[in-house]
Amino acid sequence: MKAVLLRRHRQEFEDGTIIDIVLWRLPKHVPPCGHRYKYRLFYGRAGTRIVGYDNERGKGDHRHLGGREEPYRFESPERLIDDFFADVERSRK
Repeated sequence: MKAVLLRRHRQEFEDGTIIDIVLWRLPKHVPPCGHRYKYRLFYGRAGTRIVGYDNERGKGDHRHLGGREEPYRFESPERLIDDFFADVERSRK
């Protein structure tokens, strides 16, 4: 099985912020994650991340909110997208 692109989405807002989402299903997990998904979800401006979710190798699932980073408990791709958009909405208020 090869990696399968599940979602690619980019949205630009009038205030100059963007949403950029890339989500893959992989043939095997990326350590230390126990699931087979690789993802990068970004909301911000060029050079400034306001909200971000990713799971880079060696670091595992985590999210960035403002200037802080914290672990993220991955449950499913659908929940990931929902959690990301909820954080984006909160940051836009």
